[in-house]
Amino acid sequence: MLFQIKSYIKFLWHSKNEHAVHSPFVFNLLTKCFYDKKSKPEYLVLKNYRNSLLENNKTIEVTDFGAGSKVFKSDKRQISKIAQTAGISPKRAKLLFRIVNYFKPETILEIGTSLGLATAALTLGNPKAKITTLEGCPNTMSIANTQLQQFGLNNVNSVVTKFETYLSDLSLSPFGFGLVYFDGNHSKKATLDYFELLLPTISNDTVWIFDDIHWSKEMEEAWKTIQKHPKVTVTIDTFQWGLVFFRREQPKEHFIIRV
Repeated sequence: MLFQIKSYIKFLWHSKNEHAVHSPFVFNLLTKCFYDKKSKPEYLVLKNYRNSLLENNKTIEVTDFGAGSKVFKSDKRQISKIAQTAGISPKRAKLLFRIVNYFKPETILEIGTSLGLATAALTLGNPKAKITTLEGCPNTMSIANTQLQQFGLNNVNSVVTKFETYLSDLSLSPFGFGLVYFDGNHSKKATLDYFELLLPTISNDTVWIFDDIHWSKEMEEAWKTIQKHPKVTVTIDTFQWGLVFFRREQPKEHFIIRV
């Protein structure tokens, strides 16, 4: 926790808003997407989806292949508590919806479904997209699938798998993903492994979003390595997320942005 507090203070010191951004691509993204304050009908769906989980007091046993939890000490967890503490926040869910709605990627990959809170935002952002979501725990995926069906979010292919097993399948490469949301294993090695495994799938318009880039010293190191990669051009640090772009026409720049 102390590490994250120090990281956040450093972030605030260096962060800017749209007025300090001279890249037209990033300026438009901030003003038309990040800072869009208009109410959306989809926000009510996201709220109801979350409330449905917060009211669910059933307990499930969670299989965790990632870096573990800083909140839960046991594998037996109440669904409402998972939604409250481990899922994407309401503010971030709305932002994720806006990002997908802004770029309208035709194919989306989510690494780490959990209870499907972020999955719902991805789906609502572009109902026409083909979405694949990966989860290592069958019990949480079962809850997510029930929720998605209940809310009529049917354009999702749910896969229970170890992430590295799925991503190591080279048949992914010819298809690619317009957007990838990395929220599965918050360790340096896993993050960089997934980054390398998915590099063959990128295009000029690909958008990658890495969650919890300041979760630990290791994750910050992974983020810095990603920024320096020669195929990466633009990166945006919002503290919670790191956005990565591969646009060849853009100069290599890094932005630290308050959202």
